[in-house]
Amino acid sequence: MACKLTKPAAFFDDLRSGLLGPALSDSEVAGCNALLKAIGEASWPLSWAAYGLATAYHETAHTMQPVKEYGGPNYLFRMYDPKGTRPQVAKRLGNTESGDGAKYFGRGYVQLTGRTNYRNAGTALGIPLLDKPDLALDPDIAAKIMILGMSKGWFTSQSCETHLPDNALGDRTCFCAARKIINGQDRAGLIATYALGFQQALVRGGWK
Repeated sequence: MACKLTKPAAFFDDLRSGLLGPALSDSEVAGCNALLKAIGEASWPLSWAAYGLATAYHETAHTMQPVKEYGGPNYLFRMYDPKGTRPQVAKRLGNTESGDGAKYFGRGYVQLTGRTNYRNAGTALGIPLLDKPDLALDPDIAAKIMILGMSKGWFTSQSCETHLPDNALGDRTCFCAARKIINGQDRAGLIATYALGFQQALVRGGWK
């Protein structure tokens, strides 16, 4: 059964008084709604939903809109192309053709990177991400990619199930550990604080 907010106004009122306040832009609201829709369709429990929202909030520099990885073509070539300065990284990402680095760079709420990840996400969602990688910047698609990636361990091989409870509130300890789903322990404490804020807003919004 899909999950949803039963009191969405209370959810956004809580965000206005806390994390995203005092004013919420239309784009922030739209981003939250895209994420909540995808999270709800996946029937994520409360702690997972809170951490997903917190992750998006952090990874998008608080905009709640999908973003592109920073850096121009030369940087992306060096970082991800098979003929760049990190061929071992390119190989791990499945970037086998010249130009893959500049084509399959990071996009989304949680940045999808590399030919293999674009192919896998496109196959899972039934959309032509390999041919049209900018589709990963569509909020609804980006939200679904984040949900699948965090559920299935696409990003680091660890998933929500590894670290987050499915029938209880999350706490700072589990939210800190959950950063391993995305990026080791980089800014784990900060994102845990965000997760606690979103969890409170979800509770007040009647998430079920």
